[in-house]
Amino acid sequence: MIGYATLGSNDLEKGAKFYDDFLGAFGGKRAFGMDRIIFWNDANGGAMLSLCIPYDEKTATPGNGNMLALAAESPEQVDAMYAKAIELGATDDGAPGARTDNFYGAYFRDLDGNKICCFKFT
Repeated sequence: MIGYATLGSNDLEKGAKFYDDFLGAFGGKRAFGMDRIIFWNDANGGAMLSLCIPYDEKTATPGNGNMLALAAESPEQVDAMYAKAIELGATDDGAPGARTDNFYGAYFRDLDGNKICCFKFT
């Protein structure tokens, strides 16, 4: 159902490098881009992630309550995704761990402050 989700950025080049390295470590790759937006996908052809300079050319700001959740293949991959994001300059917003009996997740903020969750239902 979801085709793609878009995150705003104030430095598209810096943000694109973050997502090239972060998503690339887990099978994602840059699909295509234009002057103000870049898209990534994975080998399965599922929903894409895009990063853009806002169309109205105003400052990109993360929304309160907005979050992008990226599915992992295992709790160990959640740990690896979180560690990679932190290594690339993301900030902690909730270390990896069980949140419920069947949900393992980790949370971080990307370079523009967008909240990202990596998760696995167990």
